[in-house]
Amino acid sequence: MSARDEILARVRGALGDGPAPAPPLRDYRTADGGPEHATEELLDLLVDRLVDYRALVRRCARAQIASTAAAALAERGAHRVVVPDGLPPAWLAEIGDGVEVGGDHPPLPAADLDQLDGVLTGCAVAVAETGTIVLDAGPGQGRRALSLVPDYHLVVVTAGQLVATVPQAVARLDPTRPLTWISGPSATSDIELIRVEGVHGPRTLEVVVSTSGPAAPSPPAER
Repeated sequence: MSARDEILARVRGALGDGPAPAPPLRDYRTADGGPEHATEELLDLLVDRLVDYRALVRRCARAQIASTAAAALAERGAHRVVVPDGLPPAWLAEIGDGVEVGGDHPPLPAADLDQLDGVLTGCAVAVAETGTIVLDAGPGQGRRALSLVPDYHLVVVTAGQLVATVPQAVARLDPTRPLTWISGPSATSDIELIRVEGVHGPRTLEVVVSTSGPAAPSPPAER
């Protein structure tokens, strides 16, 4: 008898003829479950979670995405920024002449991406409860390296991309696509519980949260 067989025999002997265990509860949350939230409530919750993760956040009306993105890059002092194919050209309309905006076609080597001042992308979906932004390499998002190698990631989230829960996000996503789930700047506390940022991705995550309401003055970034 092998050691494995001996151990299993002892387990069976210890269990004896006892009652069968109760079936596990499978009361999982689904995309259809949970309370209804107004869009503004979800936006407030998303911003609260992002700030808690130490991300920078700017809220604006949809018509102000271009000016808000331009202000973020200017305040960052970014001079060389890469954007993925399919990013709405209108989002770049107000970026100043001092910022060189380049594409990723053909794909830039990792060494070149590392020398850039940042990347500007859209997203596929954002989860308010967890403050998570999901990219699926679709138009305006680019390949995974594009948002992981540069040290600064500026991402735009529109109200129509916002959901309340992770199950609702999963229901919107295609599981066959390369999904990148981002909850704040890259960070780890593996060593001595000391937080170190920028280990597996950008050290700085800045999010432009766009509403569908009327134009309003863009507030400074929240931290």
